[in-house]
Amino acid sequence: MEDKRDSPVRQFLTTVTHTSAPFITTFVLIHLSAPILANVGGSSLASSTMLLGREYYQTPFAEKALVLGPITAHIVSATLKRLLSSKPSTEPRRWRSPLSVTGYAVALLYLPVHYLTHRVHPAQEAAPILAVGPSELDFEFVKHGLQTWPVRSWLIYGGLTILTVFHMSFGAGIIWSRWMKPLLPTVSIGSAKTRNRLVFGGLALPALTGLYFMSKEPVLTFSSTLTRYTASYLTSSVYRL
Repeated sequence: MEDKRDSPVRQFLTTVTHTSAPFITTFVLIHLSAPILANVGGSSLASSTMLLGREYYQTPFAEKALVLGPITAHIVSATLKRLLSSKPSTEPRRWRSPLSVTGYAVALLYLPVHYLTHRVHPAQEAAPILAVGPSELDFEFVKHGLQTWPVRSWLIYGGLTILTVFHMSFGAGIIWSRWMKPLLPTVSIGSAKTRNRLVFGGLALPALTGLYFMSKEPVLTFSSTLTRYTASYLTSSVYRL
């Protein structure tokens, strides 16, 4: 629970942080559903699911309003809340708390690399990338990355997936305590340990096993498209190392 002596500004920032979280959670669940379904249908089903999910989060309006906006609001409000803390009684959770470590690792390290690799770099119109379009940017692109740069790809996908779902788990407990528990005092969402087990076993692990099964499939696309995939990956310094 937040300290009742919090300033109005910090209370507002807390509200922004908490109300932006459901939008991000919805996006994450939709995003992870594709690799999870690869466990039963391979990359074909995963790509179809991903393309369907893009109808929700990748239109010109929806991406800004439902994905990028909430993510930005979440990060900025949480950071400002910490920077504005001056009294021990209103001091937020330590920077080294699980919630903070997972959140800032995702926000500062994994998310920028993932977004640049899968959204910004493939959209470059100059040769040799030639703007890999949404219909071409499916799990064949992901498979090519996993097979060509296996160590760094697995570190990025694995780290992003695991840290994100654990951050969701830690945050769920805080949001529940602040907003829902006063309304439903007899309802429990379990301990942090229980929630961590559930999100790992129900989200992170099946998403990663789905990626593993897809990484064992052949990449089914034209050689010219593979050349563009490679050029897109190599635009990132992470893949040029």
